[in-house]
Amino acid sequence: MKLGLLIVLLLTAAHLLPTKAPFAQTGLTITAVNKLKLARPNETIELTLKDLAPLAEKDLAKLHVRDRSGKELLAQSVDTDYDDYHKPDLLIFQTDFAPGETKTFTITAGPKREYTKDDFRAYGRFVRERFDDFAWENDRIAHRTYGKALITWKGEPLTSSAIDIWSKRTPKMVINDWYMVDNYHADHGEGVDAYSAGPTRGCGASGLWANDQLYIPRNFVDSRVLANGPIRVMFELFYPSIDLNGDLVSQVLRVSLDGGSQLNHFQTFYRRESGTGPLAVAIGLKKAKDAQKEFSAERGRLTVWEPMDKNLGMQGLAIVVANPRDVDKVTEDKLNHLLVLNPTMNTMPVSYWAGFAWDRAGKITSAEAWNKYVDEFAEARRSPIAITVK
Repeated sequence: MKLGLLIVLLLTAAHLLPTKAPFAQTGLTITAVNKLKLARPNETIELTLKDLAPLAEKDLAKLHVRDRSGKELLAQSVDTDYDDYHKPDLLIFQTDFAPGETKTFTITAGPKREYTKDDFRAYGRFVRERFDDFAWENDRIAHRTYGKALITWKGEPLTSSAIDIWSKRTPKMVINDWYMVDNYHADHGEGVDAYSAGPTRGCGASGLWANDQLYIPRNFVDSRVLANGPIRVMFELFYPSIDLNGDLVSQVLRVSLDGGSQLNHFQTFYRRESGTGPLAVAIGLKKAKDAQKEFSAERGRLTVWEPMDKNLGMQGLAIVVANPRDVDKVTEDKLNHLLVLNPTMNTMPVSYWAGFAWDRAGKITSAEAWNKYVDEFAEARRSPIAITVK
């Protein structure tokens, strides 16, 4: 009888003990407010180490984001400064906002996050086997630019620091597959490389404007990747010095692209190695026949809507500067439409966005829709989501 009573008491005590959760459910509450009266799909939320410090978890790969319903969201740790340990210092995740909407999220510590291939909405890499290309993409667009080995390739040599376009109509990551089969100049259902950037600025490359002409670097000579999906790809390219009327100026370009965006964020840093005085940065889009060009001084953006080569539809290209007041003038040279920034306003790095849309991808199919997208993008960049952490 006593033994039976003891067993009952033990079972009751065990039942009353707290069960062990998969990981701690206490954490930070994040409140995010869209202050604009426009919808903001695929908005990236950024949380710094300072924001996350109360969790006392130094490994950002172990942090998990949940929405108000408790559903876990895709998150990514990002290293923005490429320190000695390549240690992430930013946690990002994405969500959609309705006009004026407020959302709340919970951040908790737990096991290290794991990804599958299907999670990736952004990716990029150095492509040594294709004469030093650097290629990158998200679920909307893809690009490549050219490394130094291409200069001396006997098959099709090219000296250029242009930003090339690869037109996609699938959300899948395609870079590796397209390079593998080496047949990306024909559209087999996923998209096509039908854009010839050549020696132009292509889709948003920059240069220096002096004496009414454009000075540009040659192909990049080195690269490094800071983040590689699943939400954001971010990397840096290092260029040989530009000869600016006998003075040397070096350039480092940081590029980042988030899932769901038609536009890349470019941060370009020019540094004088000799000479003095401010530098006038010019950002370019390749000229195309029958293009519709539109500049908005109020919004600090330049857009074009143009026919693609080989009768493959229409595409829009755009540049958006961080501050509209930084634009000194809109001009052109033989190859490019150019936005020249006021050298007295420049702080390094110069920050701007550039990208494109292809009508056959089905998202943006007219010049009006492209201008609307770019205008709303510009407005959203200048009114960041307001974040409160508690």
